[in-house]
Amino acid sequence: MENHLFPLRLSGGPDGELSAALRYLNQRYTMPNERAQALLTDIGTEELGHLEIIATLVYKLTKDATPAQMREAGLGGHYAEHEKALFYSDANGIPWTAAYIQSKGDPIADLAENIAGEEKMRATYQWLINLTDDPDLIDALKYLREREVVHSQRFREALYLVEEHYKTHKFF
Repeated sequence: MENHLFPLRLSGGPDGELSAALRYLNQRYTMPNERAQALLTDIGTEELGHLEIIATLVYKLTKDATPAQMREAGLGGHYAEHEKALFYSDANGIPWTAAYIQSKGDPIADLAENIAGEEKMRATYQWLINLTDDPDLIDALKYLREREVVHSQRFREALYLVEEHYKTHKFF
């Protein structure tokens, strides 16, 4: 049971699905062209879907866990505060905070931040895959990992579009 309870804390870190969704949906307003705005809207919405996947995994992995199993998995504190409810925190149990939303207002800085965030989550999903032997969990984590790769690629394309926009529009 131990190695299957870890997603309980996956969704709430600075690079987790909640932070990503909110960051992208906020950043879309400061993008200088409609294609970049649409991309952020689409990926932000998809990240909300990823949050739902994580919530479903958590529910399925913890629904039959006993308090002793929660404690043995290092989740005794979580159980004491939240029972088995989803509570947004990072892998160390640090609660989610709005300070995780890195929205600078500069499209180039924001897109660079997004690329880094997607690559960090890709790595995190790989490390989570390394921590389990559950084939169904591995399949779900692989799917999420691959979506992070696609998001990183799309943000790289958006960064190119924004840089081209600034080359053709003179700002004084």
